[in-house]
Amino acid sequence: MKNTRIPVLFPLMALALPGAAMAQDVSDEAPPAIDMNDTVFAGDYLSIGAGVALNPSYTGSDDYVLTVLPIVQGSLGGVDINPRAGGVTLDFIPDPDEGVGLDLGLAARLRANRASQIEDDVVLLYGELDRAVEVGPSAGVNIPGVLNPYDSVNVSVAAMWDVAGAHDGMTVSPTVSYSTPLSRAVFANLSVSAEWADADYHDYYFTVRDAAYTGPGAAPLPEFDANGSGFTSAGVNLLLGIDLDGDITNGGLGLVVIGGYSRVLGDAADTPFTSVRGSKDQFLGAVGIGYTF
Repeated sequence: MKNTRIPVLFPLMALALPGAAMAQDVSDEAPPAIDMNDTVFAGDYLSIGAGVALNPSYTGSDDYVLTVLPIVQGSLGGVDINPRAGGVTLDFIPDPDEGVGLDLGLAARLRANRASQIEDDVVLLYGELDRAVEVGPSAGVNIPGVLNPYDSVNVSVAAMWDVAGAHDGMTVSPTVSYSTPLSRAVFANLSVSAEWADADYHDYYFTVRDAAYTGPGAAPLPEFDANGSGFTSAGVNLLLGIDLDGDITNGGLGLVVIGGYSRVLGDAADTPFTSVRGSKDQFLGAVGIGYTF
């Protein structure tokens, strides 16, 4: 059997309650019989679409905004294209027909933290930041057939540097995920991830200075010095991909229900932008539609 991962059309996040309910409904069924060589994913394919996400207005915010997200995923000429939060990952190493596969490629993302959509009037008076463009290598290991013939466990890490001159720092994002079909029409992915960032990143996003305040009177937030590098967040996400004609393997239209929970850590939690004006608990929910051909 060819070692082929069944993809879905959105970054790895999902609404936990609907996902848990559907998983319970199909947990006693046998894995669906799928000939991976006779699916739309056996060769080149492309998934395109769009989704709407409800997410915090900035890292550590307790205000939520709607964001329109593009959907792009596929495999072209042996290069896998996979979405990630705010960006994309390219994998240049095809998986073998059997056994453990290696992922090696490039990751990129656009980080718009506090660059727009700041809903908190006090935080807004400390100014908007520049958008960061982060680029760097990614690597991982994909282990197929863990609990059934069509599931997989993927362990990956991406290290990226800001090339746009915003925070001028480095981030490292490790992720462990489990993917499996729940039926012929439904695919699920559960992932646990974290983010580490260096001192430049922490200083840019989490330091608070009275001099940055542009409002009337005295600055309302206490000054805060970021304490160098460290983890900024950790979270768990669940995703459901639902094929609208009942067969996820033949492409066509599909829905994705997405969402997750993360907890900001270290300076991201201690900065007054979070501890005074926001929340350490961060939630995300979204829904998207795409077409695979």
